[in-house]
Amino acid sequence: MKMKNINNCGLGLRNDFIFEMPYLKQKPSWLEIVPENWIDTPKKYQKIFEQIANEYQLVAHGLSLSIGSCEPLDMVFLKQIKEFLNKYEIEHYSEHLSFSSLENQQTYELLPLPMTKQEVNNVCEKVDIIQNYLKRELILENATYYYVPSSTMSEIEFINDIFQKSGAKMLLDINNVFVNSFNHKFDPYKYIDSLDMGKVVYYHVAGHLEYKENLWIDTHGTPVKDEVWDLTKYCLQKHKVPALLERDNNIPPLDILMDEYNILKSIYDNF
Repeated sequence: MKMKNINNCGLGLRNDFIFEMPYLKQKPSWLEIVPENWIDTPKKYQKIFEQIANEYQLVAHGLSLSIGSCEPLDMVFLKQIKEFLNKYEIEHYSEHLSFSSLENQQTYELLPLPMTKQEVNNVCEKVDIIQNYLKRELILENATYYYVPSSTMSEIEFINDIFQKSGAKMLLDINNVFVNSFNHKFDPYKYIDSLDMGKVVYYHVAGHLEYKENLWIDTHGTPVKDEVWDLTKYCLQKHKVPALLERDNNIPPLDILMDEYNILKSIYDNF
């Protein structure tokens, strides 16, 4: 699948700089938004969001689907997502390969899945339900994890099995690969080589925190590390698809963030 009307490099839209967006001289090619933040748009942001939705191509990147939960999907929530996507004519919806709800209560955390054949089947069954309901291909993002109990598969086996058996496409978070490679002692380049890159439809690039000597955390709160830029180049060389700069914490002024966006764009344009 090639993403419709999504090309080149995008930026994750955040409230911290939303009111500055109309005044940008150089604009991102597209924006990624969190639908949960906009399903019931706060009145303060309603006008500016409508303006941005009319000006930019949008990709929705959700947080609360909880596709890996052992419980049934929340169809009330999924109905809200569908109505939102249709209202703003958003073609592409991505989510996290994780779970975030327990006994129908949101944890507001992206929790890791047990890497087992049973969980592969659980995810694949839910992908079918979601895609049939939304009338869109679902895009799933690889997550960071620090401890995963009861796993019987490696991460790469688990990931590949899901994307081979389901109809989902992949959002490859390059920083997540790098963070996991440090915490779990594997080669990130061999990981990329082992992926079916034909399933990848876009990339995330972000920063992380070197929290302790033996622990890095995917915070999205720092500039992108040089090693992650290098891994980004490797991914684009193998498979050039759109790429997005993501920043969620310690968000700098928009002009500084756009300087980092321009690094991504410069790398992207070289391939």
